[in-house]
Amino acid sequence: MANKKQNYKHMKQKLSSILILLLILVFSGASVIAEVKLPAIFCDNMVLQQQSNVSIWGSASKKSTVSVTTGWNHKSYSAHAGNDGKWKLKVATPSAGGPYEISISDGKTLRLRNVLIGEVWICSGQSNMEMPMRGLRSQPVIGSAEAIALSSNPNIRLFTVKKTSSLEPLDDVTGDWKLCTPENVYGFSATAYYFGLMLHKVLNVPVGLIHSSWGGSRIEPWMSESGLKNFDWVKLPEKKPVENLSIQTPTVLFNAMINPIVGYGMRGAIWYQGESNRHEPKEYLKLMPGLIENWRSLWGIGEFPFYYVQIAPYDYGQSGISSAYLREAQLKASTALPNIGMACIMDLGEKDVIHPSNKETGSNRLAYLALDKTYGIKGITGQSPVFKEMKVSGEVVKLTFDHAITGLTSFGKELSCFELAGADKRFFPAKASIVGPEIILISLSVTKPVAVRYAFKDFVVGDLYGVSGLPVSSFRSDDWDQ
Repeated sequence: MANKKQNYKHMKQKLSSILILLLILVFSGASVIAEVKLPAIFCDNMVLQQQSNVSIWGSASKKSTVSVTTGWNHKSYSAHAGNDGKWKLKVATPSAGGPYEISISDGKTLRLRNVLIGEVWICSGQSNMEMPMRGLRSQPVIGSAEAIALSSNPNIRLFTVKKTSSLEPLDDVTGDWKLCTPENVYGFSATAYYFGLMLHKVLNVPVGLIHSSWGGSRIEPWMSESGLKNFDWVKLPEKKPVENLSIQTPTVLFNAMINPIVGYGMRGAIWYQGESNRHEPKEYLKLMPGLIENWRSLWGIGEFPFYYVQIAPYDYGQSGISSAYLREAQLKASTALPNIGMACIMDLGEKDVIHPSNKETGSNRLAYLALDKTYGIKGITGQSPVFKEMKVSGEVVKLTFDHAITGLTSFGKELSCFELAGADKRFFPAKASIVGPEIILISLSVTKPVAVRYAFKDFVVGDLYGVSGLPVSSFRSDDWDQ
């Protein structure tokens, strides 16, 4: 009888221990479910856009209350998670500074450390944006060894979106905010890095660079489904599972590499793309402003600055039309919308390499646009001279230019890229002279000129500049098909 009582007592104790263990597991599991989760873009070392109301979002247990406390003012904000657990709120950021800490909690606290407040830019496009500071195989970035060695900077932060594609919009990307060190700069976009470095040097504030690009991609994959509906020649993909989804499929790079960061507080965007669309310049002229309007609409912060690099001259061979027509489309697109601009690199192209090695100069020209037009730094010229008008007097042609207040220059070299044509549409080399802000042309082979072209070829080294040192884009006065 005593043994039975002891066995009963032992079994009761064992059952109690199991029950306690189960309760611990249940409650610990609940706390894991309730733990706040954030998209990859919100993590240690991030940069938030200064002096704005920036969005922070994530997930938690459904219908829970999420509180966010910002270290710069110790103010708390709250939001209620929906039935799907998703929540979103906005916090006010101060002037540039940091580092700060942000606490996010729905009962269990998550802390974001080493957060800076400054200027945030999205950097996107194809391979000339993707090209890292280390260079590509047999394709260097000039000066990168020294630039990488000197790159340690606690006030520049780098985020690279891992390359992926999707037929459906995704909620998150793969990546994290990295410190600006030689190890991290080595593999980061050269165009984005040099752009951010120039901004930091001039503005003396933290700079955050979000790099999302894919070499060889066209522009259509970087636009959302809603953004492409106005372009009837673009075939939207069916939402069916596909093996080896092509990166050229419309919407798929936007869905996977831009949509998850839409709404993240930023100042503006830079873009370097166009080579893969060079055979369709007329369509690109519409798609480039279309992409900008698409992104602006989705971000919902107004007409944010958008600056892009005109593709460089390069020998594409005999296939298709000259890439000069794509450069022309990019030049025309630069005036299609407010608050955009184009950096010209007519002097940086390489005949046999599609990726110009002088990334720093091209990136600086993007930065000049931002410093001039966005930040209003007086004394900085961001705009290249642009062809305005052609006047003919007998055999002599006079060209005038916008944005050439201090005149034009060839830095002492003979201008070699001008051509004139008569009514027969045959172009011949023209002798060019600079007279203040104007160009005077004459060709012994064209007695009655009706059209002029400058550097309007696949590959050419531009030789006309504004006195500020910014090159003039290739251009033409005619609208002939070829």
